[in-house]
Amino acid sequence: MKILIIKLGFSETLDEEISRFSSLGDVLRTTPILHTLKQQYPSSHITWLVDDAPFALLKGNKYIDRILVWDSFVGFQLLEERFDVVINLEKIPGLCAITNRINAWKKYGFRFDEMRGSYDVYEGSEYAFDLCTKHEIKKNNDKIWQQVLIEMVGGTWEEQPYILGYKPKTTEVNDVGFNYKVGPKFPHKAWDDANWKALEGMLRKEDYTISWQEGLENLYEYIDWINANRIIVTSDSLGLHIALALGKKVVALFGPTSSREVCFYHSQVIQKETMSQISVEEVYEKIKSFG
Repeated sequence: MKILIIKLGFSETLDEEISRFSSLGDVLRTTPILHTLKQQYPSSHITWLVDDAPFALLKGNKYIDRILVWDSFVGFQLLEERFDVVINLEKIPGLCAITNRINAWKKYGFRFDEMRGSYDVYEGSEYAFDLCTKHEIKKNNDKIWQQVLIEMVGGTWEEQPYILGYKPKTTEVNDVGFNYKVGPKFPHKAWDDANWKALEGMLRKEDYTISWQEGLENLYEYIDWINANRIIVTSDSLGLHIALALGKKVVALFGPTSSREVCFYHSQVIQKETMSQISVEEVYEKIKSFG
């Protein structure tokens, strides 16, 4: 059984401009689908097509037999290969067109509509399509994104965990890590610096050891930093997904983005309409609840 997963890392956001940027977190939160595929097809050979930036998150993943990094030539290679199953989770029209032409018995996810010159969906993948294209359905959705993907390929959602290929070199030395920075594409996800400093003051009075975000220049160093903390306080970001993959206790701060599509695996989440509505006291109490 030969399986191809196409997930380069383009965001599932409805915003067409932002969706063209590679999102490492979206790649990591796709990895639970591997549990289902290996359960359904134990002897399968799985290839994952990914962008260069998220490659480091998949490298070393025991469920992936081959990782192909997207470039100008790999599409031609795939057109000459034969697969049993292709799962395309990218709605970029060109990738959908390649998916249409790949030789495979079964296909899931997004396809190319030759009449409209745009992306469409394979039969059985309609709900994933609706979540990525229809604001009203996304607004009222009550399913975790991983659940949508797993059910799409015929599996059952059982809170399958993330799978991170890299094995951290650090051990826990801090009580709480502040994953406080956000990317330039999503400045509205940031919690005010004054709040972080106030939270630090409250926690230090309780003898918590605090570490501020480190390692952003190197993904592996960043993972090592997250792993060195018992609890991670974070906005909606890559660090959130890495912390969940590492099994950390997490306090996730959500404002303008929705937390409903994220599985927190028994961690804590604070959801408000804006980040400014999240109080320091709320975050402090969530941290204290972990003991």
